[in-house]
Amino acid sequence: MNTLERPLISGGGDVARKLPTLDGEIVRGLLDALAEDRAKSQRGLASELNVALGLVNAYLKRCVTKGLVKVSAVPARRYAYYLTAKGFSEKARLTTVYLSNSFAFFREARADFEAIFSTLAAKQSTRVTLVGRSELAEIAVICALDKNIQVVAIVDKEHAGGAVAGVPVFADFARCPQHIDAAVITGLLDPDALYLQACNRFGKDQVFIPKMLAATLVRTLR
Repeated sequence: MNTLERPLISGGGDVARKLPTLDGEIVRGLLDALAEDRAKSQRGLASELNVALGLVNAYLKRCVTKGLVKVSAVPARRYAYYLTAKGFSEKARLTTVYLSNSFAFFREARADFEAIFSTLAAKQSTRVTLVGRSELAEIAVICALDKNIQVVAIVDKEHAGGAVAGVPVFADFARCPQHIDAAVITGLLDPDALYLQACNRFGKDQVFIPKMLAATLVRTLR
């Protein structure tokens, strides 16, 4: 049981009407949180799911309408939300979809990086920097180990000072270690800009990008 201090939007609400379909990822997170049987406020749920408070309210209403969640009043003008049998089934289904998509993403990324690192190894370009800290960067670091490629740095201004699997993150190329043979694009946000920055630094022939990101570079490569 979870207690929430804010009643559901009545009559559909402007936010609820703007939701033509439920976002599976948000619904999965919401159902997971409610299934934990902890007293969480709507504000707490919004913070946990990283969405607006009004959006949590709207999604809760839609979940109730779809029979995934049951609501009942409790003292102190609060509300308790329970997952129905249908809600637990939907939670399990969404979790399966999420894991399937995650594994598919990993397999595709791994295949892309294995191809890139095999090419680099054949050219004896074994010291590389990744451009952009993301899930792709984490996968790239793992794949590099199997191909005897040394990832010496990751360039990402927003995450400078941190590290990914022991690889330091720098704000720009100037701060990276010397003797870098090539750059591999791993940023998911604005890969066009990252590609251009890397090309300006290393030259186009020494910049590589996984196929799953290549489609976004059509404009840049013209």
